[in-house]
Amino acid sequence: MSFKWWLLTAVSLFVIGLIFGLVTYNNTPAVLTGETASLDQLTDMLMALPKPALLVAIFLKNLLAVLFSIILSPMFLLVPVLTLLLNGWLIGLISMAVIQEQSAGFLLAGLLPHGIFELTALFIGEAVAFNFGAAVILSLLKGQGSNLRLNLRQNLKFLTPVIVLLLVAAIIETYLTPLALGLAI
Repeated sequence: MSFKWWLLTAVSLFVIGLIFGLVTYNNTPAVLTGETASLDQLTDMLMALPKPALLVAIFLKNLLAVLFSIILSPMFLLVPVLTLLLNGWLIGLISMAVIQEQSAGFLLAGLLPHGIFELTALFIGEAVAFNFGAAVILSLLKGQGSNLRLNLRQNLKFLTPVIVLLLVAAIIETYLTPLALGLAI
């Protein structure tokens, strides 16, 4: 399958998760109460970091998530599928909570500035994971490893834009998103 189809698959799975999160919000608040408290503690801890350290933490967390997905993708493509579905679901749930507590404008101010770059990087990175994982699975089934090196080289060229996009997203999330949220209040 061509890379554009893997990219379309990645976006589609994310959208399915997002819709599921939006639709199930009213049925899950009790489940999320404990998780929200933990997330608030983590947010407080991260916000106490100096801005450059926060930038590095955000960038490394996102980069490691993509790399983890690529490395584990040969396990029946489960990690990229779950990554996309769960990220979409969580963004859907959080979006509904933010809209109810604040406003749609506040949500957009918090997500759009960095989300455009971060989600683009996620979709490309997960498409790489799908492509690489499928190639490994097929090479194991067919007993041919010669195409695997070529596939890996072709997929690695997509990691440079992923890294750049994640770095831009981390910079925006660290320095500009708090300003946008302050203006949206």
